[in-house]
Amino acid sequence: MNSIAKMMKTNNELPERLAAIGLRATSAAFNDVIGRATKSKWSALQLLEEVVRMEVEEKTARNLEYRSMTARLGRFKQITDFDWNWPKKIDRALIESALNLQFISENRNLVLLGSNGLGKTMIAKNIAYQALLAGHTVLFRTASEIISDLSCESSITRKNKLNLYGRVSLLCIDEVGYLSYDAAAADLLYEVVNRRYERGSIVITTNRAFKDWNAVFPHATSIATMLDRLMHHAEMTVIEGESFRIRESEAESAARRKKSR
Repeated sequence: MNSIAKMMKTNNELPERLAAIGLRATSAAFNDVIGRATKSKWSALQLLEEVVRMEVEEKTARNLEYRSMTARLGRFKQITDFDWNWPKKIDRALIESALNLQFISENRNLVLLGSNGLGKTMIAKNIAYQALLAGHTVLFRTASEIISDLSCESSITRKNKLNLYGRVSLLCIDEVGYLSYDAAAADLLYEVVNRRYERGSIVITTNRAFKDWNAVFPHATSIATMLDRLMHHAEMTVIEGESFRIRESEAESAARRKKSR
C-alpha cells in the first residue's frame, strides 16, 4: 500500500476513532474542521482550541437536553409573551427576581397563588427553564404526579424516589389544590418538603390559600408542619384577575364570528 493510500485510509478511520474516545462533535464535523484548518493555515494550537470549543459546546447541549428531558417541562409560552397588564394584581418585581434564580442559591421557596388561567404554571415553567439554562437540575411535576409516583408498595423504591425529589436543585410542584387527597398523600408530600427543607428550593403553584389546604388534605395531621417548613424561607405572590384562557377563547370566538359575516 503506497503512502497516499495509507493516508486516505487513516483519514477515513479518524472520525470513527475520534467518536470512540468521546470526541463526538469533532468526529461529526471532521471534514469541515480539517478543511477550515487547511484553508486558514491554523497552527496546532488553533486546531486544538477549535476542537475543545466544539466538544464543550456539544457536551453542554447534550447535558441541557438530558436535564430538560428529565425535568419534563413540556411546551410553554416564553415569559416575553406574558401580558403583565392583564392581571389585576401581580408582583412583577418578585417574579422577575425569581427568574434571576438567586432564591435557588439561597435555598428559598416561591409560592404562586391565584385562580385558574392567570399564568402560574407558565411563570413556574419559565423559572424552571432559566434554572436549566444556568446548569441546575430541575424536576417539574404536578402534585398528583408526585403523590402517584410515591404511592408504591416497595419502601426501597419509594426511598429512592424521595431521594431524587430531594436531590435536584429545583423542584416545581404544580397544581396543589386542584384535587383532594387523603392523609396518606399529605404525608408523602410532607416527606418531599421535609427532605428539601433548607437544602433545596421549591416552586409551588396553587389555587388555594394555605388556610384552605385542610380541605385539599382533609384529616391530615402533617399539613401544619409541612406549611411551616415550606414557608419558613419563602416568598409568596398572589395573582388576581380573570383567566387568560377565557380572554383568548372570547377573542377567538369574536374573530370567527367576524370572519363568518
